[in-house]
Amino acid sequence: MFVSGFTFINNAIRFDYPIVEAIQSILPLCDEVVVAVGNGGDGTRALVEGLDSPKVRIVDTVWDDSLREGGRVLAAETDKAYAAIDPRADWAVYIQGDEVMHEDGHKVVRQAMRDHLTNLEVDGLLFNYRHFYGSYDFVGASDRWYAHEVRVVRACPTIRSFRDAQGFRIRDNELLRVVPVEAYVHHYGWVKPPKVMQDKRVAFNKLWHSDEWVSQHVVGAAEFEYEKHIRSMHRFEGNHPAPMTRRVKAMNWKFAFDPSNNRWTLKDRAKQLLKKLGINPNYANYRLWRGD
Repeated sequence: MFVSGFTFINNAIRFDYPIVEAIQSILPLCDEVVVAVGNGGDGTRALVEGLDSPKVRIVDTVWDDSLREGGRVLAAETDKAYAAIDPRADWAVYIQGDEVMHEDGHKVVRQAMRDHLTNLEVDGLLFNYRHFYGSYDFVGASDRWYAHEVRVVRACPTIRSFRDAQGFRIRDNELLRVVPVEAYVHHYGWVKPPKVMQDKRVAFNKLWHSDEWVSQHVVGAAEFEYEKHIRSMHRFEGNHPAPMTRRVKAMNWKFAFDPSNNRWTLKDRAKQLLKKLGINPNYANYRLWRGD
C-alpha cells in the first residue's frame, strides 16, 4: 500500500499558519507528502524546506487572483497538489494549513486504509473535528462548526476538490462514499494573535468577495476581537497533537471565556434535540458507506 499526503499553503509566516505542524502530523501515515507552495513571497517555501524530510516534495504554484468567488482558488490549489501525487498511490491523506491530525488516530486510519484497499465502493475516510477558538483551551460548541470532514481519499483521477476546498467530489459531481474513523483533526484557524487574525480575515475574505465588500464588512479594527464573535464554547480538557506542543506553549496573548455564558439560539436547541433523537440535521458533504 502506497500512501501520499497532499496539502497547499501560501503566506504561512505572514498569517501564522501551523503548516509545519500540519505536515508533521500526517508524515507517519505517508510515503510522501506533496506541498503546493504559493507565490506569497514571505518565506513559506523555506519554512517547508526546513522540515528536511525526504518524504516532503514541494510543488511551486501561482495563485489565480481572478478566482475570488466562493473561495474557489483554495480548491484549485488543492487540486494542484493532488494532481502531483505519486502515480503509485493507493490513498491520499489531505490536510489543510490550519489543521493538525492527532496521532492518537494514526493506527485506526492506517488500518482502515488497509481494510478498504481493494473495496472500490469506498472513496475515502471521514474524520472527527475539533475547532479551537481564541486560544488552545476552548473549542466551538455550536453547529456553525462542522463536526466531520473527509481527509483521506482514494487516489483516483476523477476525485477533485469542491468549492472552497472543504470537501471533495467524484465523477459527475457525486458525493464521496466514506467510512468514519475514530480519529481527530484539530482545526486551529481561529487561534492566532489578534492582530494577525484581523490581517488574515481581511486577506481571506478577498478570496470570497470584492475589495469593496471587504472594506465595508471586515477592514477597520486593528485587532480581531474574539469576544465579540463568541456564541458557545466548551473548555478543552484533552491533549493537543504532539507537533503542536511548542506552539501551544508559546501562545502570548490573553483570552478568557466562561462557558456558563454560552448563548444557544433556538436553531441550536432544535438541532440538539434532533441529534438526541438520532437525526443529523446538518449538511453532510459526503455519503456514508454502509456496506449494503
